[in-house]
Amino acid sequence: MAIGWAAAMSTALYGDDGFFVTGAGPAAHFRTSAHVVPVLGTAVVRLLEHLDRALGRPDPLDVVDVGAGRGELLTSLIRLVPPGLAARLRLTAVELAPRPGELPETIGWRADLPTGVVGLLLGTEWLDNVPLEVAQAGPAGWRRVLVDPATGAESVGDAVDAAEREWLDRWWPTPVGVDGPGVRAEIGLPRDAAWATAVAVVDRGLALAVDYGHLRQTRPVDGTLTGFRAGRQVPPVPDGSCDLTAHVSIDSVAAAGSTAAGSPYTLVSQRDAVRALGVDGRRPPLALASTDPAGYVHALARASAAAELGDPAGLGGHWWLLQPVGLDPSTPLLPPGR
Repeated sequence: MAIGWAAAMSTALYGDDGFFVTGAGPAAHFRTSAHVVPVLGTAVVRLLEHLDRALGRPDPLDVVDVGAGRGELLTSLIRLVPPGLAARLRLTAVELAPRPGELPETIGWRADLPTGVVGLLLGTEWLDNVPLEVAQAGPAGWRRVLVDPATGAESVGDAVDAAEREWLDRWWPTPVGVDGPGVRAEIGLPRDAAWATAVAVVDRGLALAVDYGHLRQTRPVDGTLTGFRAGRQVPPVPDGSCDLTAHVSIDSVAAAGSTAAGSPYTLVSQRDAVRALGVDGRRPPLALASTDPAGYVHALARASAAAELGDPAGLGGHWWLLQPVGLDPSTPLLPPGR
């Protein structure tokens, strides 16, 4: 039976036997920025130190990771944060999967968002997995795309509703002169709502979304919905056997979060963000290889990971959406002068 893509994705990813709820976890199937540790962890620590100063060094200082996978990023922070700051950290993973048995006890694990967050809330490649509807353009306007969960076969259903049509008119306009069956859009309303809800739990601090996405003027004509399994891109069949992901309409998400926070957002590429935080992919001096071979190998590995994180053709092309909440408007969101 064909159903809307939002319902199909929700069951396939987050149902009792869903892709993110069972199995070995996301890292077994695809590589995200959160898996480039400790390099991303080092950048997050520098961001945390900067935010901690801006907040007046609160106790506790929250770090909430939404869509935490198996807790890789938070686990890396435990090893990287200086002792003085570590003593005040309250680490919380938000994830629907069961708590991993090897996760450090200092990391809280819950299925829903906490409230009263003072510190950093982050979602690394979380929004791209928030289920959403797919629409197809035609002479009669936008119509919902339906899918058979068992086979992935698609069909065209009824017209989108009024709220969806309004979102499409604002954020995903049909290209001029194009109304053929290949014109598709992913309706980002659920992602806007998810981000606004996440921002709203921050009392003071910063909400950070790291994800791949696109802007209104560069929306892809045929959409971006796809699947991943065991490191390979596969057709998006919503049967629970693969990841289902679509790029984020990052500008619509940003606008929703800004409205929730009542303050402007900042949008930068991951490449620029990690460079501002002192992470780059420069190779260590070759002379180090003769004086400290082990140190050279270690530094080279870190440089390679940093280069991956900043590669504009890969992870470096991700967006960093920074949404301040209750901060002095004059406070820079990234440390200046690095």
